Amino acid sequence: MILVLRALGVGDLATAVPALRGVRRAFPGEQIVLAAPAWLGPLAELTGVADELLPCGGLDDRLPELHPAVAVNLHGRGPQSTELLRATLPRRLLSFGSGGPRWRFDEHEVLRWCRMLQWYGIACDSADLTLDRPGTQRPGATVLHPGAKSGLRRWPPERFAATARALAAAGHDVVVTGSAAEAEVARAVAADAGLPGTAVLAGATGLRELAGLVGHARVLVSGDTGIAHLATAYGTPSVVLFGPVPPRLWGPPPDRPQHVAIWRGRTAEPGDTASDHPHPALLAVAVDEVVAAADRVARPRSPQQISTR
Repeated sequence: MILVLRALGVGDLATAVPALRGVRRAFPGEQIVLAAPAWLGPLAELTGVADELLPCGGLDDRLPELHPAVAVNLHGRGPQSTELLRATLPRRLLSFGSGGPRWRFDEHEVLRWCRMLQWYGIACDSADLTLDRPGTQRPGATVLHPGAKSGLRRWPPERFAATARALAAAGHDVVVTGSAAEAEVARAVAADAGLPGTAVLAGATGLRELAGLVGHARVLVSGDTGIAHLATAYGTPSVVLFGPVPPRLWGPPPDRPQHVAIWRGRTAEPGDTASDHPHPALLAVAVDEVVAAADRVARPRSPQQISTR
């Protein structure tokens, strides 16, 4: 059995897919157990890699003594994550430090984990980001996602509303997504934009449904958060607004023209510092620029979409 630790969020799991696929290819006959939060189960299934999900909410959890043949630390640079895996009594541990490669702070998240595994002789393809694509009941929607974990990474709701209003006027079927905790903000964005109540999907979609929505979307507009990585995984056109963290560390592959990453910062800063206020780099992004980018990369409307408007 191969145990892999990645007890983080949606974007973290999505960026680890090339590394997970490398592990799968390196150990074709072994059971792959992914230690991750239970709520990420639907996304873990869409990777097509994990045979089993071992619920792990973070580094404060304890993992059982599973005695895996190999434990793979795709969570962090240690020491806490490394010690969490050591406690499972693996025969071999792959990680940064402790005899492994050195951690680099200025490195894209996808490339970081591929490099670590390559150091141990496991080949990875950093472009292998695709997830299985679920169906959706709202194909061709233009998805706006105003939420993010940190206030530093949240573009102001009134700017999302202005963007939604402009895109709807241009013929886009705009929906607003988010978690249940973000439903109030989503409703405010939709109301300010003049959208119907049916446009608010925040809190009404599970992770698999959200993946299907993004996978079949016309375009996504969001901040630097997990849903942006779903757009990358499905090749869905996207406009992603970056605040303290530049796209060279967490953004979509630069060779994919359907993804527009907008960043007005100068140096990389921590992206999850507690704050209720958007980062100045986000405040420097204008609505007109976002609308123009979304219209430029959006997929054409299908005849069915045109006829129902």
